[in-house]
Amino acid sequence: MSSERSGRRVRLDIAYDGSGFKGWAAQPGLRTVQGTLEEALWRILRSDVRLVVAGRTDAGVHATGQVAHVDLTDEQWSRATHLARGGSEDPDPIAPLARKLRGVLRPYADVTVSRTSTAPAGFDARFSAVWRRYSYRVADDAVGYNPLLRHDTTLVKASLDASRMDAAARSLIGLHDFAAYCKPREGATTIRTLLEYGWRRSEDGVLIASVKADAFCHSMVRALVGACVAVGEGRLEVDDVVRLRDELDRTSAFKVLDARGLTLTEVGYPADELLADRAEQTRARRSLD
Repeated sequence: MSSERSGRRVRLDIAYDGSGFKGWAAQPGLRTVQGTLEEALWRILRSDVRLVVAGRTDAGVHATGQVAHVDLTDEQWSRATHLARGGSEDPDPIAPLARKLRGVLRPYADVTVSRTSTAPAGFDARFSAVWRRYSYRVADDAVGYNPLLRHDTTLVKASLDASRMDAAARSLIGLHDFAAYCKPREGATTIRTLLEYGWRRSEDGVLIASVKADAFCHSMVRALVGACVAVGEGRLEVDDVVRLRDELDRTSAFKVLDARGLTLTEVGYPADELLADRAEQTRARRSLD
């Protein structure tokens, strides 16, 4: 796949409450994040565009730090920058487009574009990314049910041992085949570098996982979380999470937890001069070598 592009590329920084969406990817007849944003862009540009996202999220998954890009023709760029003008002091001519999009999406929308910017040369929201970070929130019996958290926190009917969960999480870090923690997809590799994984209790007692990797395969974070929750419940030992990983087979030893507790919080990119090289490296198939 070539990294060349026509027109001008725009980066969008996006946040959304995934509760009312059938995931990121546009699907006929279903409300999705991509479909909603592309419709908002159509209302501004009066022509079709296609968003490319850093990481597709499943139905019910949230984001505070999602990143996408869109390629605009010269005509679309001219229309976007002309219609978005009005009092902005930002030197980037496409920056006011974010405000225009927020106006189209309306106040209190469940998706917003926090920033639009001219993408540097070589930038690809998906392939240039170096890592993604997710958080996962769990309320156990020590916390109880708070209805204000029902959209972004999963309930577990048990008292969980946070220290055991954290130890299990940290034992999984590194370059490994995570087939046991991924929903299989034909032709897709399950080799990933898990850069960080840990658990802590917040001041209000909610258990929060922070998971960072170069990329994630389908359902990987929710499976990793489910395995550590099983450790926290005492149904698995700390060492079991590595043993299960190295068996490379999907297992019923733990439950893949609900989407509602999962939020994409950040996507990392290299320095501008390394963006194109990173995109080409990412397109190459991963191996354990």
